[in-house]
Amino acid sequence: MKRILLTIEYDGTGYCGWQKQPNQKTVQGEIEDAILRSIGERVEIFGSGRTDAGVHGLNQTAHFDLKAPVPISKMAEVLNNALPSDISIKKAVIVDDDFHARFSIKKKQYLYKIYNSKDKDVFLANRAAWIKKELDIDKMREAAQMLVGTHDFHGYCSANTSVENFVRTIYEINLEKVDDFILISVTGSGFLYNMVRIIVGTLVDYALDKISKEDIETALSQGLRCHSGQTMPACGLYLKETFY
Repeated sequence: MKRILLTIEYDGTGYCGWQKQPNQKTVQGEIEDAILRSIGERVEIFGSGRTDAGVHGLNQTAHFDLKAPVPISKMAEVLNNALPSDISIKKAVIVDDDFHARFSIKKKQYLYKIYNSKDKDVFLANRAAWIKKELDIDKMREAAQMLVGTHDFHGYCSANTSVENFVRTIYEINLEKVDDFILISVTGSGFLYNMVRIIVGTLVDYALDKISKEDIETALSQGLRCHSGQTMPACGLYLKETFY
């Protein structure tokens, strides 16, 4: 028995998220089925975290235990031959038996892509959020700095979040403008349900003068979701990196 860590890239457009669900097409389900078909062993894989329907993975990680004597050097190739074209195993390595893709993680980084242009681009429909009105990136950076640090992020997550502890640490939020794109990287100790999409929505709404500094502070200090920004579309969100 060996424990294997996969690094996975996927286009989440056609999936009901990462986590396996009955009668639903999911990334986890597709990979487990590929392992069964190509190696002949039924396993359960454990991801670094869940991504919602329509969210993409650049470097999602997941581990599983395998009895079959498959050479680790061939693992990615074997699985990629059995996977659909929108999921790719980038790397497979053997890790210690006490390693866990979720619980061993130190921090995680998400990328959010905004297409900021008056012109519609149909080929970006499932790859980036489209905002027509010009965004002031300096104002977005100003709002971002208010959210960096350790806070209770109750006001920056979905009402459906089923946790008791809402305290998380955001290590950095970096914004970069490249042509018509605004790229936002958010690195943190962990994230609540829809937290990154709401953080980005807060930066956008602040730049558009839809919310104020006081709103951002009230959402942090009082946990009031009504004072933070919109929940941005899933299509612009990418799980960029996991750190162990």
